[in-house]
Amino acid sequence: MAVTADEFTVKETFFPKLARSLARVPLADELVAAYYAAFDRATPLKAKGILIGALAYFVLPVDTIPDFVLGLGFTDDMAVLLTAFNVVRTHVTEDHRRRARETITRLRQRAPISA
Repeated sequence: MAVTADEFTVKETFFPKLARSLARVPLADELVAAYYAAFDRATPLKAKGILIGALAYFVLPVDTIPDFVLGLGFTDDMAVLLTAFNVVRTHVTEDHRRRARETITRLRQRAPISA
């Protein structure tokens, strides 16, 4: 399977952006669980596409509401992600959530992240 531009962008920029903005990102654990689900081989292709699209919206610099707007910057990102998440919720497993919690802990401790 060929890697799409969005997949490449998400893989390259997701964790650096999350680390920079962790304190301001609501529902960071769900965001990271969505990342792990999107790149899990067991996740169906349609669900992967939906999640990668939502994650790309999070990492790309063009936004409806720019991320630097205090208090509102990530609201559009979270709305897109939560909509996508609700569509593919059954494909986000407890393992994805466990890995997300561990990753958030490492990010807060500034430890290396393994994608």
